[in-house]
Amino acid sequence: MQPFAGRAAVAGVGMTALTRESGRTVLDQALEACRAACADAGLLPAEVDAVLSYHMNDSVPVVQVARALGIERLGWHNDIAGGGTQAASILGDAAMLVHAGLARNVLVYRALNGRSGRRMNTVSTGPQERFTYGMAGPIPMFALAATRYLYDTGLTEEHLHAVVAQSRANAKTNPRALRRGPMELDDYLARPYVCTPLRTADCCQETDGACALLVSGVLDGPRVRAVVRGGGPGCSAMDRAPDVTDVFSAYVAPMLWEASGMRPSDVDAALPYDAYSWLVPRQLEDFGLVERADLGAYLLERRHAWVNPHGGLLSEGYVHGLNNVAQAVRELRAGREAALVTGFGGSYGSAAILTS
Repeated sequence: MQPFAGRAAVAGVGMTALTRESGRTVLDQALEACRAACADAGLLPAEVDAVLSYHMNDSVPVVQVARALGIERLGWHNDIAGGGTQAASILGDAAMLVHAGLARNVLVYRALNGRSGRRMNTVSTGPQERFTYGMAGPIPMFALAATRYLYDTGLTEEHLHAVVAQSRANAKTNPRALRRGPMELDDYLARPYVCTPLRTADCCQETDGACALLVSGVLDGPRVRAVVRGGGPGCSAMDRAPDVTDVFSAYVAPMLWEASGMRPSDVDAALPYDAYSWLVPRQLEDFGLVERADLGAYLLERRHAWVNPHGGLLSEGYVHGLNNVAQAVRELRAGREAALVTGFGGSYGSAAILTS
């Protein structure tokens, strides 16, 4: 067990509407989400004594948000450089602050105009673009890994459709979701490829919006049980990868079960980072929730309906994964006992267990 296990609770959740063109500043959206998280926790913004955020130079600094919220005596604060890898591990940063006695109430937020402002599909994948033919951003890189993964597992476009279609079905009753219509197989197959085997429907959205969490050592709520972060030379470093399909979950899953003292069968809410459809079966396999040999039937029979019940990043919207963490809190409040949340950045990432 980690030293901070159970000492911090997610006491508040706040989100803005998710749109494709907000017409608002990132600051405005960050403030709305942060105020909503504080109100949900039953405290005033002035009672916050630490503020954390993660971004890729596409957001608003924590000091500016704190000032606008009226936090006059700001304690520990940090702008963490990074994207989806931080979605779960930022819970660990907050929990460690609480455990160390450096903060009582930690405000965590992610805010961006990810569709009308800086778009994530233009982000460079790094130096390897210079020597990997056709590599011009994240989608081609992860499409290459997806091609190999489908070959290795025997999964097909019908299985990817099952992931997308179930995501839409889950989002149908979620008023926040941007994509709520059904996705039949013919409709899916008619969608254009971005980079084979990934069609437009297989890729997460680009969204304007903000999400915030209030992590507290003195208020009640779902508890942070375990958080891990790590990775290796997989699909983010293909020049050194023994297996280009190895995403972060191949490395962090064993760490998570050891750190939490739990087993896959203990999890009754799964909120994996679904930036691309193929990442859902990959993470189900890596975290021991489904055996590789059973993946095909599991997906076609829609037994993954319990995964991302709000629609995830594919259908609800894309707040760099923090909206999936917010949904994990809602699931635990509604009676679930243990939620798995993850943060993806290729072969590097994070994972956390929250318990009721």
